[in-house]
Amino acid sequence: MLHVDIPTRPEFSKLSRHRADGCVSIYLKTTPVTQEVGASRIEMGNLVREAQRQLEEIGFDKRRLAPLLDRLNDLLDDDEFWRFQANSLAVFATPDNLRTYRLANDLTSTVQVSDRFHLKPLFRAITFPHSAFVLALSENAVRLMEMHADLPPVVIKVPDMPKDAASSVGKSTLNDRTFSGRIHGSEGQNVRFEQYVRQVDAALRPILAGRETPLVLAATGRLASVFAQINSYPHLLSSTIADSPDRLTEGELAQLARPVLDEAYAAELADIRELFDRRSGERRTTTDISDAARAATFGAIDTLLIDIDTTQPGFVDDESGAVTFVENDDAKAYGIVDEIAARAFASGARVMGVRREDIPGGKELAAILRFPH
Repeated sequence: MLHVDIPTRPEFSKLSRHRADGCVSIYLKTTPVTQEVGASRIEMGNLVREAQRQLEEIGFDKRRLAPLLDRLNDLLDDDEFWRFQANSLAVFATPDNLRTYRLANDLTSTVQVSDRFHLKPLFRAITFPHSAFVLALSENAVRLMEMHADLPPVVIKVPDMPKDAASSVGKSTLNDRTFSGRIHGSEGQNVRFEQYVRQVDAALRPILAGRETPLVLAATGRLASVFAQINSYPHLLSSTIADSPDRLTEGELAQLARPVLDEAYAAELADIRELFDRRSGERRTTTDISDAARAATFGAIDTLLIDIDTTQPGFVDDESGAVTFVENDDAKAYGIVDEIAARAFASGARVMGVRREDIPGGKELAAILRFPH
């Protein structure tokens, strides 16, 4: 079983809108190796104490602080919870509730306290989850598996998935004459492949509905091209694993899928950088935090790249988008770029959490605007 639960877009939107008198955001390096998770629990305890220090420093209501700390310490003491971890853990806690997400990404341990959650590192998990579905499709068999970074892949049981191409159409072979009388051979085989793939696609729909995880196809020859034509899942990657999947284990398929994912991510970033260069000549870009904050407040950002590794504390005015920078990151201030990302996301912008070297100009952010400024 894969112990990963990446938030969906609706869940992310709900987190970004949440406001409370005390919002604690914890990101923690963890490990899927249960015997080694003790170090993560110790680090978690240190981060909880740091959150407590920040809240006490601003005179946070003790009647509200107690239930907040109870929730965090209850999680810390939950042995069963700590048995099942991935590479990172995100914890979002208030005096009234607590949410956790186990992530395949390798994130830096940190704690942020404010009146809203710190979500910028979570954008990295959404942008580059290092996760994928792999569909191993052949005339003889079909398998769907899920993979995550540094974790073993798992085969997913799909109800109503056909066993193979021939039995899916009630035949012992794909080379007989079709019902309409069309000739057999390669043309008839294509007809049977289409029937087979339609059943596969129909079986996958309930499993993939609402997901944004990339789908990598492992198939060869005409079957690969037929699936690409009929597939209804919008996140099928154009590159495929062109080896016959029948002779590949789940681990081997995952290994072959990783370069396909890397290629897709690199191509997406290259397209955005190229678009940024074109839009710069039209005065439709900015790398300035203050300009980006105003644009995000008024829904003017189309695409936003943000550096996930730094935090610039301060405030962004709810009405004007004016930015106030502060030196000390206390329990009142929050990450300015984090707030810009949340506002852009809420207005329908594409927001991507990346490393600074992937951002034009090497700044904390780069925005492509919907109209000139």
